[in-house]
Amino acid sequence: MKQIYENYTAEDQKVWGILFDRQFPSLPKAATTEFTKGLKLVNFTNAGIPNFEQTNEVLRGLTGWEIYAVPGIVEDGLFFELMANRKFPATTWVRKMSQLDYLEEPDMFHDVFAHIPLLTNQAFVDFLQAISQFGHEWIEDEWAIHLLSRIYWYTIEFGLIREEGEVKIYGAGILSSAGETKYSMSDAPNHFEYDVDKILETPYRKDKMQENYFIIESYEQLYQSLPEIKTKIEAKLKQGKEAVV
Repeated sequence: MKQIYENYTAEDQKVWGILFDRQFPSLPKAATTEFTKGLKLVNFTNAGIPNFEQTNEVLRGLTGWEIYAVPGIVEDGLFFELMANRKFPATTWVRKMSQLDYLEEPDMFHDVFAHIPLLTNQAFVDFLQAISQFGHEWIEDEWAIHLLSRIYWYTIEFGLIREEGEVKIYGAGILSSAGETKYSMSDAPNHFEYDVDKILETPYRKDKMQENYFIIESYEQLYQSLPEIKTKIEAKLKQGKEAVV
């Protein structure tokens, strides 16, 4: 599948601009510096929907990654296979004007605006590629994928990071939502230090704002936690099999 840029309507372009303008003012204070740097590197603006071919030229030169166009949510096997090979699956469709505030299925604004800028950070994409390789390896084990999804959810989608003593956002699920951006930084939810054990024991909900957020100290910390993630998921899988026996 390819992004056919000329198929975007005036409404599509307007929706992108509205969503960008609504979210952009909060970024300097709320978002990780690596996200705002990445936003400039990939040249995302309110002026128009990003062209995947142009963005991929930048990403390949920086980290070797690229956007891979998909029609919508893809099954887990393909999802992990693509990212294990440094291809980030992103839909090409944009929500309608009537869907500005709520959308059940992620559209391009979430997939592209919120995820792609951080693909310019090497430690972050190395972590993303590695957990995708885990997912590809464990794809036949439903419980392993469920546990791994908690890691993905509380880092890639809803992760927070501490920078110079201040908590910032790097999770795409937060960065694509003006409401969750404000909420995640408030005193309403629980904030925990990054803890693989605790994350693996913490379920999540997709249909509401999160009750729990985990704070990393750096993207290198994420990358360095990979052996622990693999070891502890494998231990849980072993425990489960022994319990059955």
